[in-house]
Amino acid sequence: MCLELGNVSQNQRVYTFKNMAEVQQGVEKLSVKEGASKPVSAKKEKKKSPQGNPLLLDPQPEFLDHRIKIFDEIKAKYDAEIAAKERKPIKITLKDGSIKEGAAYETSPFDIASSIGKSFLERQVISKVNGELWDLERPFESDASLEFLDFDHPEGKAVFWHSSAHVLGEACECHYGCHLSYGPPTEDGFFYDMSIKDGAGVVSQDDFGNLEKVSTKVIKEKQKFVRLEMTKDELLQMFAYNKYKVRFISEKVPDNTSTTVYRCGPLIDLCRGPHILHTGKIKAFKVLKNSSSYFLGDAANDSLQRVYGISFPDKKLMDEHLKFLKEAGERDHRKIGKEQELFYFNEMSPGSAFWLPHGTRIYNTLVDMLRNEYRQRGYDEVITPNMYNTKLWETSGHWENYKENMFAFEVEKETFGLKPMNCPGHCILFKSRERSYRELPWRVADFGVVHRNEFSGALSGLTRVRRFQQDDAHIFCQQEQIELEIAGVFDFLQKVYGTFGFEFKMELSTRPEKYVGDLETWNNAEKNLENALNKFMGEGKWELNPADGAFYGPKIDIKISDALKRWFQCATIQLDFQMPARFGLEFKSDTNEKENALARPVMIHRAILGSVERMTAILTEHYKGKWPFWLSPRQILIVPVGVKYIEYAESLKDQLVKKHHFFADVDVTGNTLQKKVRNGQLLKYNFIFIVGEQEQNENSVNVRNRDIQEEQGKNATVKFDEVVEQLHKLKEEMRQDNKLI
Repeated sequence: MCLELGNVSQNQRVYTFKNMAEVQQGVEKLSVKEGASKPVSAKKEKKKSPQGNPLLLDPQPEFLDHRIKIFDEIKAKYDAEIAAKERKPIKITLKDGSIKEGAAYETSPFDIASSIGKSFLERQVISKVNGELWDLERPFESDASLEFLDFDHPEGKAVFWHSSAHVLGEACECHYGCHLSYGPPTEDGFFYDMSIKDGAGVVSQDDFGNLEKVSTKVIKEKQKFVRLEMTKDELLQMFAYNKYKVRFISEKVPDNTSTTVYRCGPLIDLCRGPHILHTGKIKAFKVLKNSSSYFLGDAANDSLQRVYGISFPDKKLMDEHLKFLKEAGERDHRKIGKEQELFYFNEMSPGSAFWLPHGTRIYNTLVDMLRNEYRQRGYDEVITPNMYNTKLWETSGHWENYKENMFAFEVEKETFGLKPMNCPGHCILFKSRERSYRELPWRVADFGVVHRNEFSGALSGLTRVRRFQQDDAHIFCQQEQIELEIAGVFDFLQKVYGTFGFEFKMELSTRPEKYVGDLETWNNAEKNLENALNKFMGEGKWELNPADGAFYGPKIDIKISDALKRWFQCATIQLDFQMPARFGLEFKSDTNEKENALARPVMIHRAILGSVERMTAILTEHYKGKWPFWLSPRQILIVPVGVKYIEYAESLKDQLVKKHHFFADVDVTGNTLQKKVRNGQLLKYNFIFIVGEQEQNENSVNVRNRDIQEEQGKNATVKFDEVVEQLHKLKEEMRQDNKLI
């Protein structure tokens, strides 16, 4: 997570932690570095990089001294103000309920942690004071509650990586003389965006070692992170040299207000903080990769250089992480997708996958699985248009809240948009005729193609695309049916995720800042979802994600854990009272008060897989390309031991494909038997059938199982009909193992 820049008054300092997903997309947030220990000396470092550039510029950029001079002047005044504050006795309440005595503007979380024990202090990354993240050495101002967070805590880890980003930023400034832009923590490290030589300079992988050397120097100096509040005018003066900071300050800091900067060494940057005690807390630091980016994520703005890094408070953690990265790299769905010829991307349609035959098999199998479940669970599948007049999106609220993510264009002097979701179309279907309470719940499923205008820099394989299909469905029901319907969805996702072997957890996302509708309706909707979660998961067994709901209603997000214990958000359940009202949806109710009384349905938005594209990516990496038989695009490879057995092999394939609907191939190349088998193994065929004279005479096959090492050599022959029966059973049971029983 990253901390968002915001204005603070002289007597109020607000630290708001933002969601990690917002961090990765949050081009409007700032992360900065600052420190107060002695600057890195260029005179001490004369060594040149392989490219002939000094590790540290000599002389260092003039803006470093410019910033430090302003910082020191304001910091001296601030210190004098704090020194004059009255040291009133205060009480600090710890998480366990114990109380510590202290003095306002003197006692800090660092002091409290020190009193607990040295080893305890060493483990802590940051503190929370009255629920707000707080620098360890920042004094309390009044009575307060206190909590400590270590690296294992998500917020502690985010602060640690946020501080590490500052180290990287300092190294980049001192090595390149660059102008920094944006540098947040992410889910798996941190990065910094910068402009080098007014956009003319680029980062090379050959620079990584140099950046690590400078960063190591910064870390060894144990530079402290020092917080300072500055006015907007002071900030504009300090960062006048950097047009990116000037824009941030101009747009994000209201006039006549102030915000904070942090300093570490010569680096001073805009930052909400907080940070670790000093750079020496970082025991392992590595630059991982680089890329280009656009300022604020907008292709119309300057192109910047982005450098990614990772850090840990323990070298063993770094070793483990590098092993993880290696394994993750081997599982990368883009790599496997190319090797197995599953999908393809072309610049003629950025962010839109071309599904190759074998990838299409996986895609269709996933859709067929959902369709089979729909038949069992009372869903009606529909097909709706891809393009609508923007009047529809104005009615639904999407045009006001979502139009920047839509593709819009003119048709006969009217504005139309490609649909980013299916719900407004389903509202049209509901309203197409009179409805009765006897028809509810109406469960409507749609595999329609949707388009979302993602930034080109955010596109990533199948995980972030512009064109995709969701296993989208909407349930129109009465108020009293809500909890039962949600319970049905819970059972649905449990069945599907269990089939894949995923663990999952649930989060309730509540009313966001931008929302439609009234508070009472929102409160009722959130209560309905809370009740359903408590019944399914148990109280305290789910997580709360405040202010992250959709603009039209609260939602339950379901996250799944893959083979590498990574979490992905896929399924979602959203409760919507707003859209039925906006579209004027009604049904004849069951009431004695009036013969034709009308009532308004509740709309439940629901997806299990999420998008088929993204789920395919997750499954590819989860299985490492070794697909379970029922989902595999390459189920059986038949290998004749010689040319005269090709006809028999082809006859088996015809039966497997045409009669039994399996995916089977015959290797008719001129390769040796060993090479044919090896090629089949590399392509991850579940089974390889070797056929020769004995097999032909007996109408049998010699089976080699992909996942059983003992079955890689010659095995006893098995009657073909018997094997087919076992294959059907394996497919129908949708088992994760690859055993023929």
